[in-house]
Amino acid sequence: MKMKKDRDEAERERERSLWELRPAVREDIPAVSDLFLEMLRTIFRRDDVEGYEEGYLERYFADGEDRLVVAEAEGKVVGYLAAEVHREEIDYLYFDDLSVSGAYRGRGIGTALIRDAEAYGRSLGIGAFVLHAEKTNEGARRLYERLGYGILDEDGTRLRMVKGL
Repeated sequence: MKMKKDRDEAERERERSLWELRPAVREDIPAVSDLFLEMLRTIFRRDDVEGYEEGYLERYFADGEDRLVVAEAEGKVVGYLAAEVHREEIDYLYFDDLSVSGAYRGRGIGTALIRDAEAYGRSLGIGAFVLHAEKTNEGARRLYERLGYGILDEDGTRLRMVKGL
């Protein structure tokens, strides 16, 4: 059993070397928008979905604390995480959107994006993290639970999940 676990870890390390995380630039907006549509099509199992409103992603390029990070492999954007800083009674980082292209899932990219966002939040003095997951998106929910997120409540078709509250 230990040999299989060591082999699996070695394979994950090899795959990690094939992609990298970086802050998004404006030139990434079309790829991020395409990944958003892919995510919606996957979650809702239909093609007639609407993407971001024109200019929606521009806020991540202002001088605020919100952050957009992409995963890049083979010269193309294959994943992203958009995080919003909320300064309220309890400060928290809200994961607005997280998407990894279907062809790149299972390679640790989603985990790396989440851990990167958590590290960013901690660098701002924020230790609470909030996200929503569609009730039907069991793969995402398993990932979030594995990373320590728990269900706070239900919000229509979605679950609000938290860590550090």
